[in-house]
Amino acid sequence: MRVLIVAGARPNFMKVAPILRVLRREGFEAMLVHTGQHYDEAMSDAFFRDLDLPPPDHYLGVGSGTHAQQTARVMQAFEPVLERVQPDWVVVVGDVNSTIACALVTAKRKEDLGVRIAHVEAGLRSRDWRMPEEVNRVLTDRLSDLLLTPSRDAHPNLLREGIEEEKIAFVGNVMIDALLHQLPHARTVDLPGRLGLERGRYAAVTLHRPSNVDDREPLRNVLQALATVAAEMPVVLPLHPRTAKNIQNFGLDDLLSDLLVLEPLGYREMLSLTDAAGVVLTDSGGLQEETTALGVPCVTLREQTERPITVTEGTNRLASWPVTTEGVLGSFHEALLERQGGPNGRRPEGWDGHAAERVVEALAASAALAIA
Repeated sequence: MRVLIVAGARPNFMKVAPILRVLRREGFEAMLVHTGQHYDEAMSDAFFRDLDLPPPDHYLGVGSGTHAQQTARVMQAFEPVLERVQPDWVVVVGDVNSTIACALVTAKRKEDLGVRIAHVEAGLRSRDWRMPEEVNRVLTDRLSDLLLTPSRDAHPNLLREGIEEEKIAFVGNVMIDALLHQLPHARTVDLPGRLGLERGRYAAVTLHRPSNVDDREPLRNVLQALATVAAEMPVVLPLHPRTAKNIQNFGLDDLLSDLLVLEPLGYREMLSLTDAAGVVLTDSGGLQEETTALGVPCVTLREQTERPITVTEGTNRLASWPVTTEGVLGSFHEALLERQGGPNGRRPEGWDGHAAERVVEALAASAALAIA
């Protein structure tokens, strides 16, 4: 079985690393395509090092651009690789532009090349079509031959959309495989200790989504809330380049004065920071899952989440929407009370560190059925 596995952006790397490791351990021919959607040192290369990922077999170097430009560049660069390799499977993960771009190319060439598409993290839905990620994930699921779901709540989403049940397989959350594999290393890194922070007594924050950072008012509201939180406990903010640029453009630099602002972190350092935090405030999808696995209270600064299991079973809560300073502060204090009350929430089914093994089993079983 020959597998071409695609990663393009920072959230993808944590998902492909465990799958690639298991594929190669089991003796399958596995090749990694890095599209270069995230291409700078802090956002890409550091993650390769931290996750023990080998250098990609194919690097497309597409860089940034509008959604249309980026998607088109990935498609143009990926098709020659697909033609040369002619894999049995193209495995795409998550919901970034590289995911839908490579799925589209494969879908249009699947008959003449004999290749099929597997989507890892299938069936997640926010039902907010304003989010480019929702478009990407729904269309990728529609194109895929094998839909590998991270949680049980994804299954009915796919059935409602007319996906045949025999195409769906529950495998669990491969991102938690990476987390559990790297957690001992992250604790050895001890970024909080190096920063002089006490475990459980600081807030960790990430902020990058357009709904929070591309307009002055919501960005100001969030930063004002963080400045107020900083009067109660240290606030650590690894600053995304997009957010940093907009803070400067909107003249909001003064609201950072009481925060501990860091450059973007590698995977192990960010995991070290998250693991020891009292509360995490974020608009990231992955951090909602990681905090649930770690038992750390999380406040998600979004209108909705495509990962509702992190709310119903995990440690996540949604801040009131639209985002206001008072709403963020209220959710933060609720989360802080939860932390002080001791461990809460539970790790969902299949978030056990063995999801990648189930992914590979599903690929091999489906390939065997196709041959038969």
